[in-house]
Amino acid sequence: MAEAIALIDYGAGNLHSVYNALKAAGAEHVAVTDDPKLVRGARRIVLPGVGSFRACYEGLTGIPGMVDALEDRVLGDRKPFLGICVGMQLLADRGLEHGECPGLGWIPGEVKLIERTDPAIRVPHMGWNDVGLTPHHGDHELLEEGEAYFLHSYHFVPEDGLDVAAMTDHGGGIVAAVARNNIVGVQFHPEKSQTFGIDLMRRFLDWKPV
Repeated sequence: MAEAIALIDYGAGNLHSVYNALKAAGAEHVAVTDDPKLVRGARRIVLPGVGSFRACYEGLTGIPGMVDALEDRVLGDRKPFLGICVGMQLLADRGLEHGECPGLGWIPGEVKLIERTDPAIRVPHMGWNDVGLTPHHGDHELLEEGEAYFLHSYHFVPEDGLDVAAMTDHGGGIVAAVARNNIVGVQFHPEKSQTFGIDLMRRFLDWKPV
């Protein structure tokens, strides 16, 4: 029987495109949901995110029981989890966009504005850029090197460098992906990254973290 995938709807994600990418990757049962009960029964969970850190956090925590359901299923039952863009940033302890705001605290660190060290560097970081793997906890086979589409002004800075799974360069190193146990987050948009993104989704569907 095909596995049920919960694509979390909290008013802050590019849900249609992510849904289509999952289906293109071979997913059969994708539930776009804001129901914690469905999350508790999901075998895989995807948390998208578009917009500001604070708006996404408030949207997610504004759904009664959703964070508890996510923590039970992801941290407790260790089901595969993929965070996308701000959905990845929410894994941090806090975000500094529009003032300090707490995050989920699943991977210690903070989300802060990309520093313009070179006047030629534009913020937001927008467009295609290389993704290079780095040594990290677990060396997740989910991630591969390639080129992905980015769109963000803030970036995740984990406390532990071994939580960094991939880097990109935009006037300096920027975290492209984080990973710990059954949790992976990507700063780029797989749903906009054509073959590279669909391949990532396909590996996520087959991923069996220890």
